[in-house]
Amino acid sequence: MTYARSALITGGTMNLGYYAALEIARQHPGWLVIICSRSDRKHAAESINRALNQRNVRFLPLDLSDSKKVRAFAEDWFSRNYPPIQALLLNAALQFPGKMVTTPEGLEATFAITHVGNSLLFHLLCPHLASNARVVVTASGVHDPAQKSGMPDAVYTSAEDLAHPPPKMANGPGTNHYTNSKLANVLWTYALHRRLNERVLERGIKVNAFDPGLMPGSGLAREYPPALRFVWDKVFPRITPLLKAVYTNNIHKPSESGASLARLAISDELANEAGNYYEGPKEINSSTDSYQTSKQDDLWQWTVKYCAQNDAQVSRFESLN
Repeated sequence: MTYARSALITGGTMNLGYYAALEIARQHPGWLVIICSRSDRKHAAESINRALNQRNVRFLPLDLSDSKKVRAFAEDWFSRNYPPIQALLLNAALQFPGKMVTTPEGLEATFAITHVGNSLLFHLLCPHLASNARVVVTASGVHDPAQKSGMPDAVYTSAEDLAHPPPKMANGPGTNHYTNSKLANVLWTYALHRRLNERVLERGIKVNAFDPGLMPGSGLAREYPPALRFVWDKVFPRITPLLKAVYTNNIHKPSESGASLARLAISDELANEAGNYYEGPKEINSSTDSYQTSKQDDLWQWTVKYCAQNDAQVSRFESLN
């Protein structure tokens, strides 16, 4: 079958990404929907295809913690001559709640997966984005100290500090790397939005950030100790009404948040929305820090410099063509 467009979802084999992929595939059977993760142990692509009685969902392995593997993924994408990407959902993320974890390249692992890998993938695939493509970055309300999430407040000093934390940050709570990385997601979204408007307005590419809310039972806690995983996976889903009453109303099933994520990526009613932050289906303000252009620009410049292999690639990444 010849497909008109592609949709690509990182972290698409379970929970939020899975349900977003299912909804996109349902609404666009003429699109090729690619779900990416390090593995597809639950055969998510086959599961979606069976559920819809379609064959337009495929799995491709992608390890965002390793820039060489991200580049290999992009090379493979080019060689397969897939149709233009209409929806790019940069959704994958991971938490390491204990001692700081680093990647083989020496980056703090949460930042490497949640920000650097997703951003590198965007830059490599940018030439293959369709006209009027939509990019959605999965962020989180934990990036905003005003939301009082119970997690450590996100603090942005510099991208270099997030990538290679100084001792005070390195020895702090592991969850602080997650809140900082989610702030980076929002900063990068705004930085990208400004540059798309300044440099390639004619391409019509739109980017927004998305907070799915708290989703008890999702795979985000898979690096937690067994006792905490049990509470997350088994206890919290059963007491969701209580959590909504005493903690926050922004708690959803992965299927609900997945539908909201898909809506932001493909709904006609949101086709002209860009540079915004959504909590589920509604647009809200993000954190005060996220609007500071100096922080947006610091993150953007560090990311391009780190991800590009040479001066020519710096120019290509900056031109967004």
